[in-house]
Amino acid sequence: MLAWAGDDGAAQLEVTASGDAAVAVRTHVPQLVADQVASKLFAQDATLWGPDAESESAIRLSWTGLARSSRPLVGEIAAIREELQAAGVDHVVLAGMGGSSLAPEVICATAGVPLTVLDSSDPDQVSAAVAEHLERTVLVVSSKSGGTVETDSQRRAYEDAFAKAGIEATGRIVVVTDPGSPLEQSAREAGYRVVLADPNVGGRYSALTAFGLVPSGLAGVDVGALLDEAESVTDLLADDGEGNPGLVLGAALGGTSPLRDKIVLAADGTPLAGFGDWTEQLIAESTGKLGTGVLPVVVEGPQAPELQQRAADVLPVRLVSGADETGDEADGSESSDPLTEVTVAGTLGGQLLLWEVATAVAGRLLGINPFDQPDVESAKKAARSLLDGTPDDTPAAFVDGGIEVRGTEGLLDGVSDLEGAVAALLGQLDPEHGYLAVMAYLDRLVQAELADVRPRLAERTGRPTTFGWGPRFLHSTGQFHKGGPAVGVYLQVTGAPASDLEVPGRPYSFGKLISAQAAGDANVLADHGRPVLRLHLTDRAEGVRRLLEALR
Repeated sequence: MLAWAGDDGAAQLEVTASGDAAVAVRTHVPQLVADQVASKLFAQDATLWGPDAESESAIRLSWTGLARSSRPLVGEIAAIREELQAAGVDHVVLAGMGGSSLAPEVICATAGVPLTVLDSSDPDQVSAAVAEHLERTVLVVSSKSGGTVETDSQRRAYEDAFAKAGIEATGRIVVVTDPGSPLEQSAREAGYRVVLADPNVGGRYSALTAFGLVPSGLAGVDVGALLDEAESVTDLLADDGEGNPGLVLGAALGGTSPLRDKIVLAADGTPLAGFGDWTEQLIAESTGKLGTGVLPVVVEGPQAPELQQRAADVLPVRLVSGADETGDEADGSESSDPLTEVTVAGTLGGQLLLWEVATAVAGRLLGINPFDQPDVESAKKAARSLLDGTPDDTPAAFVDGGIEVRGTEGLLDGVSDLEGAVAALLGQLDPEHGYLAVMAYLDRLVQAELADVRPRLAERTGRPTTFGWGPRFLHSTGQFHKGGPAVGVYLQVTGAPASDLEVPGRPYSFGKLISAQAAGDANVLADHGRPVLRLHLTDRAEGVRRLLEALR
């Protein structure tokens, strides 16, 4: 089954579905068309997700028109970039979390444009970023309200560094925020440039707002062309027709029966760099609530264990470069291969809008509000309580090779070594419906090799396995961990930094902040009855080596 959008022979979007995914499309798309879901969505009809979601939806649907409403930003961004370049400022750093950082990261990587994304509270990672090319750095501070603790802390670190280097911060900081926010007020008082975003767009749908466009444009991306790509498919995605790729993809994601709730995303020829990471936060934070949802699992490629083993609850989604890779004919007939999977191809601007539409459609089919994130705040509150009160001092059950081992109640009974601890956690994994989440609160640039554990554990367990860098995953899969189905087991990895870094003007350091975030998240998971194994590396380099060895 093939759905496409664009001129004949030059489609901007292509979605194919086979097996159970095609059945879901045939089952749900006719009703979605009859209910005029596509046209109502683009008319910003807040009633599409039921009365409980209406108040939130009413202030979250402006993303459907951003391809046109964001046009004035193109010239504004170009003017700021020209001014900065004239001053010799060409190193762009983005301080932001969740959708505010993931969209620009994908946009710039796809365009081959350098952008330093600082979405961590790890002191080693923050220190390294601040020390790099400070003399020619512009910092983009992205936050809807300014209350995001990581972004506020990163801004403070740069302000302090600029001051110590004798650099006037007013010419080096650009703030992106919502109109009327506390951050707008404080930024204007400080004399910073301020670019206002559309307030009626949630963070994970903000790729085509100022949050996505300002850092990308300042880094050198042609953001006008990106908006062109999105605009070329806007009317097609708003059409109430059974060939609408947004309806087809949404039905495949949220409409299989029984629900294939592990969406395995694999880059398989797509030119879009890191697109799965952006899609992950969009889907997980939008759908993982009320005990339901679909979990995106970003894998290394088509040879990943999840795509070789293909468990019954997995929906494989391959991100490809065009329909010629799918095996489907251009006339829309189904492949003779009954294997269940979905393929998606298209331009970056087109796919940003496509996946937002599909996620909203999947939310309707799942019966949830795709625009709130009720469980994200719980981990933030737990972290704040630890910062404001007594830090977490849970004693280690034991220490093995410089790794302190802790676990939820009963998990480590009778266990005395690292291998046994891992085996105990994996022993809690539901062999038919479960998933394993690895959560690493480390420097994702220096300790990047730790991500190699993901396919190893997926192969070992035969179950979908996610890997997230903390604290950034808290704004993504962190919502699904607490609000989605209670079938996950969690492996948390933290580590002692090489040196700590104070947060200027705050009574805590980055080291204390990231420790509180990790402990707070573990405590909330435990309160939800989720099994958590916590491993703290007293020496990061040696600890990663020992951990990789233990997980083989």
